[in-house]
Parts: sequence; structure tokens; C-alpha cells
Amino acid sequence: MVIIVSAYEQYALQGYELNVVDYLLKPFSLERFMKAFNKANDLFTLKNKSIAELAGQDHFFVHVEYQLIKIVTADIEYIEGLKDYIKIYLSGIARPVLTRLSMKALEGKLPAGVLARTHKSFLVPLSRVTAVKKDFVVIGTKSIPLSAHYRETVLQQLRS
Repeated sequence: MVIIVSAYEQYALQGYELNVVDYLLKPFSLERFMKAFNKANDLFTLKNKSIAELAGQDHFFVHVEYQLIKIVTADIEYIEGLKDYIKIYLSGIARPVLTRLSMKALEGKLPAGVLARTHKSFLVPLSRVTAVKKDFVVIGTKSIPLSAHYRETVLQQLRS
């Protein structure tokens, strides 16, 4: 959460283009500071609440281009990690949902036994797996990498 405090009004627009929470122009009152603080706090709480409520639910929300998008767990075809971003591929939607969230953060909050890590960059719903090959998990016509590190865990999860 970033709040910019500056004496220069001309940089305010650039601040919002960089996705800052608020821009305070000096001098500012305590009331104006508290408004900016509460805005940042509410946004922080909303982000953490949406992740914390993942367990036991059939959906969750992610931030995409200044809005919250509902992701129904049953619609997930697979999830691909890209460092601090994830792509969520959904059935019936051509383009994946791209959101700023790490795989580790998402994986730790998902309900146990629904999605399995097949590779450092991939999560798949166990219910959609149609076949397991040597180095791949097959979901429909899509082959998802299966690393040796996660192979035994995925096989155990599929058998149970």
C-alpha cells in the first residue's frame, strides 16, 4: 500500500497511474491523512480477507485491472505461475485471468485436496486430470508439466 506525500501537485496523476492508494499534497490536515490511511487499510483488509476466505469455499476473488473478479473453483482448468503473478485458466473463457499474486500465497490458502501442485509453476484441479504420463498431467487436450519433485504427491492425491 503506497500513499505519496509531496509538495508538487503535477505528480499526482503519475502517482495514480502507478497504482498508488492516495496522493497527499503538502500541507495536509490530520483529517485528510486519516482518510488516506483508512482507504489504504480498507484495501489491505479486503485483499487479505479475500485470500483468507478461500479455504472451504467454492469461489474466491482476485484483483484484476482495478476490480475484483470472482473465480469459481469448479471452473478452474489450471493455474500457471509467473513469479509474482498467476494466470488462472477457466473453462469457457478464452483468455486467462492474470492477477498479481504468488503461487505460494494462493496454494497455501486453497482448500486441501482440490488443486495439486504438479510443477513449481503449475496447479491443477485433481477432478479434471484425465491421464498421467511420465512428465505430464493431461487435462482434456492440454498437457501440464509434472516434475519429478511433485510426481509422487500428485499420484497419491489422485489415488485417494
